[in-house]
Amino acid sequence: GNGAGNNQFNRPFGIARDANTKTLYISDSLNHRVMRYLAGAAAGTVVAGGNGGGNANNQLNFPAGIYFDAASNSLVIANRNSHNIIRWAIVPNTRTVIAGSAAGVAGNTAILLSSPDGVTLDSAGNIYVADTGNNRIQLFKVGQTNAITIAGVPGLPNANPSSLRGPSAVRLDSQGNLYVADRNNNRIQMFMCIQS
Repeated sequence: GNGAGNNQFNRPFGIARDANTKTLYISDSLNHRVMRYLAGAAAGTVVAGGNGGGNANNQLNFPAGIYFDAASNSLVIANRNSHNIIRWAIVPNTRTVIAGSAAGVAGNTAILLSSPDGVTLDSAGNIYVADTGNNRIQLFKVGQTNAITIAGVPGLPNANPSSLRGPSAVRLDSQGNLYVADRNNNRIQMFMCIQS
């Protein structure tokens, strides 16, 4: 039900799974936290945030899409209302801004994001972001703070094949094709063999 208990959510948004342990991670957006549910558990544990919405090192601000990175045992979180992407290590419990503004500033440059809703990684660790407010998909290569726009036309939200309107989720397949939930166009777009 709706609430802030360890067996409750307030607008759950994203879900990720650790295939090795069958653990689920769920972004609980209006509680500004990510919950971990072990296989078969009726209640979860807060593993990221849970200290109100904000930009402090122990906070998230409307976490949306999430990705579990098994290589680093961390969560990569689209931190929507702070306009950034967070890497939250599970052990030790640490938070690092890896894309967008650490201060929570929105923008449409190669460095900034606006209300990102979705995130995924490729096998090399490159980050793909559904930059929802800018109607584009941004690629942040490993170690880079400047992104490359790989899909969408910033500032031109429409239904043309090359445009997006409110992209909300991104996923890659094993061939490197990128799938985008183009929310406000009511469609799924596939962009073939994104080269990172």
